[in-house]
Amino acid sequence: MSNKVRFIDTQKSEFFATVKKRVDTYFKENNLSKNANAAMWGKAIFFLGGTVILYSLIISNIFSPGVMLILAILLGMFAAFSAFNIGHDAIHGAFTSNPKTNKLLGHTFDILGANAYVWSITHNVVHHTFTNIPGHDEDIEVAPGLIRLSPEDKINKIQQYQHLYAFLLYGLASISWVFRKDYKKFFQKKIGNYDNSKHPKKEIFNLFFYKAVYYTLFIIIPLVVLDITWWQFLIGFVAMHLAEGLVLGLVFQLAHVVEGTDFPMPNESGNIEEAWAIHQMRTTANFARKSSLANFLCGGLNFQIEHHLFPRVCHIHYRTISDIVKATAEEFNLPYIENETFGGALVSHYKMLKKFGKEAIEQTSANKNVATA
Repeated sequence: MSNKVRFIDTQKSEFFATVKKRVDTYFKENNLSKNANAAMWGKAIFFLGGTVILYSLIISNIFSPGVMLILAILLGMFAAFSAFNIGHDAIHGAFTSNPKTNKLLGHTFDILGANAYVWSITHNVVHHTFTNIPGHDEDIEVAPGLIRLSPEDKINKIQQYQHLYAFLLYGLASISWVFRKDYKKFFQKKIGNYDNSKHPKKEIFNLFFYKAVYYTLFIIIPLVVLDITWWQFLIGFVAMHLAEGLVLGLVFQLAHVVEGTDFPMPNESGNIEEAWAIHQMRTTANFARKSSLANFLCGGLNFQIEHHLFPRVCHIHYRTISDIVKATAEEFNLPYIENETFGGALVSHYKMLKKFGKEAIEQTSANKNVATA
């Protein structure tokens, strides 16, 4: 099988051209920018300001260890929400029309411990192009060997329990990101189908510089200024990251590994024989589309369909254009996969963990018994 994946639109679909024209018309007729509006800037100030305030309260050293633990958990959650609502849009070039402003806002990722440059490759380029394609989309390769998130992954016995322990491992995602993932991805020769062997020298400097900034802000300074023991610091640091990692992990997984989404494999020639936009409709799901709270917190990631089709449109507009996308999908007889609530999406993901874990192992065992009978 070819290592390169190509999308061959064998049906000559007009879906994307039609939905793009309708979305463009919506912005033009309403005289709206596709970038941030006042409400979006308000969200950015709220989440970034909240993150700074929580950090400042912790290092003020005026609270008891118990209160600081609660503040640390809130800080982890605000860090995740800041990444969703600010850094994510900025790195996509969707927050403003000014590249320099987007670059500056994208550095919120770096300050919070995740490398913006690496994210732009793994997420913007690889994940958005090869969504849910096993062996190419590394977003569905979470803790390989422990968590199985596609039908093509190898099966081992421990995965029969993955629906019980996966959520705990999701909580470790943030710690892995800060100490391991970015370094591994940066120096990995290939990420899926992407040649990752060459990087600008500036980005090598930025990787280590911003990691040092993060370690200074979140490890060295707290250890120096806070009147707590090392183990109390460690509890607070881990609790912060567990909260952050769980929020990050759940939101990302509920967008692609739920009932109804596909995990297509290219043919022997390396082709996915449908248009890229239709591939996105089959591999991506929304959740809590009409929930004001989810829309406020998730930075548009609960509108994953709209985000994948229009990554350079600021997420503040997704709720409105989702009606256009859904109607157009129905017109073209394409799936529009969504769970009406966050809880419904969570249950759906849980079922997929059981399907790819316990149920797959049981089916494999049954097939072996039949073969040997």
